[in-house]
Amino acid sequence: MAKVAFLGLGVMGYPMAGHLVAAGHEVCVYNRTTAKAEKWAAEFGGRFATTPREAAQGCEFVMSCVGNDDDLRAVCLGDDGAFSGMSAGSVFVDHTTVSAKVTRELYAAAKDLGISFVDAPISGGQAGAENGILSVMCGGDEDAYAHAEPVIDAYARTCRRLGESGSGQLTKMVNQICIAGLVQGLAEGLHFAEKAGLDGRAVVDVISGGAAGSWQMLNRYETMIDDEFEHGFAVDWMRKDLGICLDTADENGASLPVTALVDQFYKDVQKLGGARWDTSSLIKRLRAMG
Repeated sequence: MAKVAFLGLGVMGYPMAGHLVAAGHEVCVYNRTTAKAEKWAAEFGGRFATTPREAAQGCEFVMSCVGNDDDLRAVCLGDDGAFSGMSAGSVFVDHTTVSAKVTRELYAAAKDLGISFVDAPISGGQAGAENGILSVMCGGDEDAYAHAEPVIDAYARTCRRLGESGSGQLTKMVNQICIAGLVQGLAEGLHFAEKAGLDGRAVVDVISGGAAGSWQMLNRYETMIDDEFEHGFAVDWMRKDLGICLDTADENGASLPVTALVDQFYKDVQKLGGARWDTSSLIKRLRAMG
């Protein structure tokens, strides 16, 4: 069992850190809002710290799950950053969805300090985090990944190294690109069923076991039919992720016309007041159009 720090206790990080305790690891958490770290410590029996540096001191592994590139830099760098508290030979594992650019930047900064850095973005949503069945896609040095993988296993169903630093983030971009198209297709299909006077639940019951079936269909069709979106992965976060995808496509020459279109559809959802609605709220946009 290992001494582990976990930085960031959002809807994903909070249960992930709890799974580390359940697996027998000694865990110290940090959160920008200290009250949430105190609550987590009271619930799971771990410790909390008031700075990333304090949380990281003496730990073999430091995990993070924060908001964006700037948030990640903030918890890693500076006098109060985790890197300043980590010892040579320790491993930083980042579960945030960020750009491959910041990942490689921090990988290099960590390497200069004798620290390993593994980019390990996650997929599976809040339910996956709570149930410890996330998909984890990793990039970084082979030996660092091999060292960290047994710890990551506490909340993963699937964990795999895809290549050198940044490969995990690039794989997460593929994940988000695929989801964008799937959700828009599902929204259009259910909207069409409504307009055609069909029973949407009966339709999904028939088609979900065939070629049209997907995780999105199985897990989101009922709430989409019921016009309920106060759950799941927020539109604001999806637009952040798709922005990363589109910026990276500009750099590597990939063509993402559907992704760019769906990103604009999500912008429409934001204008409807749905910034914090689940990503399946694309159907709300279609209903608003009549």
